[in-house]
Amino acid sequence: MEKIRKEFPVLRQSIYADTAGYGLLYDDLIEWRQEIDLDFLLKGSRMRPNSLKIEEETKKTIANFFTCRKEDVALVSNFSTGLNIFLDGLAANSKVLLIDSDYPSLNWPFESRGFQISYAKITENIEEAIEKAIQQQNITVLALSVVQWLNGIKIDLDFLKRIKDNYPHVLIIGDGTQFLGTEKFNFENSAFDVLGVSAYKWLLAGYGSGFMMFKSDVEKKANIKFVGFTSAFNDVDNADNIAFAKRFEPGHKSSLSFGSIKFSLDFMSQLGVDVIEKQIQELSAFAKTEFERLGLLENIVVQRTNHSSIFNIKGDDNLFKYLEKNDVVCSQRNGGIRLSFHFYNTKEDIQQIVKLINGFKRA
Repeated sequence: MEKIRKEFPVLRQSIYADTAGYGLLYDDLIEWRQEIDLDFLLKGSRMRPNSLKIEEETKKTIANFFTCRKEDVALVSNFSTGLNIFLDGLAANSKVLLIDSDYPSLNWPFESRGFQISYAKITENIEEAIEKAIQQQNITVLALSVVQWLNGIKIDLDFLKRIKDNYPHVLIIGDGTQFLGTEKFNFENSAFDVLGVSAYKWLLAGYGSGFMMFKSDVEKKANIKFVGFTSAFNDVDNADNIAFAKRFEPGHKSSLSFGSIKFSLDFMSQLGVDVIEKQIQELSAFAKTEFERLGLLENIVVQRTNHSSIFNIKGDDNLFKYLEKNDVVCSQRNGGIRLSFHFYNTKEDIQQIVKLINGFKRA
């Protein structure tokens, strides 16, 4: 792992505990991106065929990495854009269940369109609250982030599969931005009908990169009107034969941004998805033990068995500035300090943060 850490220059100068805010770029990716820009500089429009090839190879890589059909993958600049396109095609009378305090880019698009909305409150028993609402309120759409951005609470994926089995009419939409890239995931075998992601966090692809994945029957539930020339593969004779996922791609795309997704997925495949998952799980368990010992975690986090590697610890502005001063990169969220750990982090990083917090308390 030490060899891998050398790929990330930020790690040479700080303890980086903010992947939930922005995933790190790395040397090999930057070298590849520079080559792509140089090709455009020297070749101009002659680079176009290679650009289209990169887009298709990216979709193929996404499909293989997350187990879905390539035809059901749409490349979008971010999850927010993809979700808004989808919701414009959703039936206006949909009864939607959201999680209170979920990521604004997930909740706001629903709220701005006047859907009939209910909310499940985040507690240690969030899954029970979700199922109760579905039972009692005739919910037709469930939309949520797999991992909650404020405190790292991770929704039980097996629970979602049971929901899908028991309530097959419920359309399940997921935001995987804080989840994809942290463990092995099979989209086809999951409960999600729609799952999108901004890839600049745990997938390490930089800004302007994201994608949506759809189950093959979703097009029956959403009448998407977005369209453009590239939706038809730049073929004027193909206007009446546009695939569902291509409606999310009405215009030209950045081969630099989307090729970065492919490059990072290949990079993570070479590391080994199982290795990445094991490292993150060990960091999560270690961090939870240490932060719980210091009394820094909410009870709803402490009482849950399965947690992500995102933690919101108790701490004011003074502690945040102290950590920053000591080269710990983190974020302030919801009155606390959010710390998040990826495969390039170590237990020593967490121990050093704990040491700094103890030192701050004694000061």
